[in-house]
Amino acid sequence: MNVPDDLQYAPTHEWIRLDGADGTVGISDHAQAELTDVVYVELPKVGAQVTAGQQVCVVESVKAASDIYAPISGTITRGQ
Repeated sequence: MNVPDDLQYAPTHEWIRLDGADGTVGISDHAQAELTDVVYVELPKVGAQVTAGQQVCVVESVKAASDIYAPISGTITRGQ
């Protein structure tokens, strides 16, 4: 399992990598392995204000759909 030192993890398998005031969010290797093949990702709208723990997007795979939660509060500045 890949666990980079520069990531901070939430108990719900999301991670954040901070770069100054900006952060990049993703899901853990374990969560990716459990989902298997991802077929759709519903990203939050740019400009949305989010609160830590709030559901912000959905990842759908051939096995299931999973909610992704904001690991910190802030503003969505872009989607990838």
